[in-house]
Amino acid sequence: MNKIFLLFVSCLLTFSTQAQLKKISLEDAVLQQNRKFGADKLTGFQWIPNSGNYSYYTDSWTKMMSANVAKKEAAELVKLSDVNSALGTKLKNFFGVQWIDATTLLISETGKFYSYNINSKSGKLLQEISETAENQTFDDAKINIAFTEANNLYFLNKNKEKIAVTNNSDKNIVSGQTISRNEFGINGGIFWSPKSSYLAFYQKDETDVADYPLLDINETPGKLVATKYPMIGQKSEKPKVGIYSLTTGELFFITPKNHADDYLTNLAFTPDEKYILIAELNRGQNDMNLNLYETASGKFMRTLFNEKNPKWVEPEHPAFFPNNKSNNFVWISEKDGFNNLYYYSIDGKLIKQLTANKFPTREILGTNTAGTEIYFKATGEKGINMLAYKVDLKGKQTLITKDEGVHNVVISTDGNWFFDEYSNHSTPSKSLLYNKNLKATTLLESKNKYDGFEIGSADIKTIKAADGTTDLYTRLIKPSNFDPTKKYPVLVYVYGGPHAQMITNSYLDGANLWMYWMAEQGYLVFTVDNRGSDNRGFAFESVIHAQLGNNEIDDQMKGVEYLKSLPYVDGNRLAVHGWSYGGFMTTSLMTRKPDTFKVGVAGGPVIDWKWYEIMYGERYMDTPAENQKGFDQANVTNYAKDLKGKLLLIHGTNDDVVVEQHNLALVKKCVELGKQIDYFPYPLHKHNVIGKDRVHLMTKVLNYVIDNNK
Repeated sequence: MNKIFLLFVSCLLTFSTQAQLKKISLEDAVLQQNRKFGADKLTGFQWIPNSGNYSYYTDSWTKMMSANVAKKEAAELVKLSDVNSALGTKLKNFFGVQWIDATTLLISETGKFYSYNINSKSGKLLQEISETAENQTFDDAKINIAFTEANNLYFLNKNKEKIAVTNNSDKNIVSGQTISRNEFGINGGIFWSPKSSYLAFYQKDETDVADYPLLDINETPGKLVATKYPMIGQKSEKPKVGIYSLTTGELFFITPKNHADDYLTNLAFTPDEKYILIAELNRGQNDMNLNLYETASGKFMRTLFNEKNPKWVEPEHPAFFPNNKSNNFVWISEKDGFNNLYYYSIDGKLIKQLTANKFPTREILGTNTAGTEIYFKATGEKGINMLAYKVDLKGKQTLITKDEGVHNVVISTDGNWFFDEYSNHSTPSKSLLYNKNLKATTLLESKNKYDGFEIGSADIKTIKAADGTTDLYTRLIKPSNFDPTKKYPVLVYVYGGPHAQMITNSYLDGANLWMYWMAEQGYLVFTVDNRGSDNRGFAFESVIHAQLGNNEIDDQMKGVEYLKSLPYVDGNRLAVHGWSYGGFMTTSLMTRKPDTFKVGVAGGPVIDWKWYEIMYGERYMDTPAENQKGFDQANVTNYAKDLKGKLLLIHGTNDDVVVEQHNLALVKKCVELGKQIDYFPYPLHKHNVIGKDRVHLMTKVLNYVIDNNK
């Protein structure tokens, strides 16, 4: 009797505890993952230059705290109200503030840039640019600032004089902005030399690039707005690199050595400013030369080395100089199948291959003061991690971060300290400080912000790819009240394309919070990172070359096979959703495997690759003239006749990445075939639906799945 009573009490307590748990709304799942539910972190962490101190923000970014590596107790350093009072600004938070030196902050507000001394609590105006200026880029000394207005490049010198570097009235000639549609690691177009003697910049001639019309419905009548969009196989932009001497006022241009529409990328000055290194890649993206130019004249000096690959060569990182007293440099190359570090002389002689890892290096983080140790980020043996390592110039490699997970490491200015903030499957966030001997001290460990809420769990496993040998990572999200005796419908979330990885060893395992919300509606949410996705090396990614969709679909079907092997999966109630490349995968799966999925929702999908942009598209598919069979095999409209399930297509009407022509072509084909599908536009949104409208989007997507997958 006592045992029965205790069991009754235990069940009652369990029921009571579950009843007290709060539900996460879909709105919160979409908007609050990194806000209300965001883990506690040392927000805005920065090393204070030339000191053993660091800073971070509290109180919604309105208070700056500081601590010392030897004394971890933090103290208030600066209040936002003090800064606003001294400068006459109306800053709402410290976002974007940088250190100039150990006592001085760089602060900006609507085109005005100030210095603020934390000791005297006073400041002054450094530079002021117009509100129309963009791409603002300070030199290292925070004295000269370069910027663009319309299609031209300017800078303000130490005397606050505005100097025009270019003066092109032809709007097709664009200077100082990103080129090549941000491929090849390009994320800016302005480059100061180390001592601010020169200003280099990208310039692109878009004269021959087609104008693509986007509709602005806010005008009466509606107005067409043209954007330059170079489609696969058509004419592309022509790049140059400009070099402006602040001493002489002379301007030189470097042009591609082979063809006018080859790519120029990965620009880097040598520490002594004598040379510029630029990677030149042919339009076919399978032949790259790293070239050396004289800075003072733009004169070509020599090719340092060449890399070729029948599939593609993709330089993404400029030369890195570990020592500012030497022009020897480190180059990241994938030529042995994984991104590794190679140490070269400025003559192009390989001094040492520093790493020979069978996993990819992602980026260089910095060096020690002597330049004898290089710190870098890499996945390690498991492709779902992101770890920090160091390697010396003799090739001795050491793991810095001791815990598996996804790490964000910031190196101190003297290279002796490592700030590490990471999460993993069971850790929301942990902030550590490593000394040069790699002894760690915990600074902060976040509590689980989902305590007290109904939230399920994720299983991370591996399955075999369609080739029978390659391991693929999978993530299966289950509801908090999961019952293995029940049969659950499944939503498969897919991306599947290069340069993206859906499953990581981070908190929530790389998933969006809305997936956990969907699980609470009685669903399983499943993802598999198929071959072609990121962080597994060249062979894993390059199987997609010239045949986008084929191997990816085969691997996704292996995921379906795995799902159907689970006793708690209802194999007749599978749905699929994805965006961009995931939209391509969703429409491809719905039409090429029509008996598999009952419902599909595709956002911003590529439908016919001949309408995609040159820089990304020609790397993976070549051109229709070279690979018509591949384009035909990937064209979703060729399979539309086989569509059986319910399909919702979604597109931002001002999408300048995957233009709406893709989706409308599939709609047109389905109309011709008498196939009923659903279509929903998001007016004036670009490639993704952001802001508060994203709640509307995810409500639309998930309700469509729930309503049509009964």
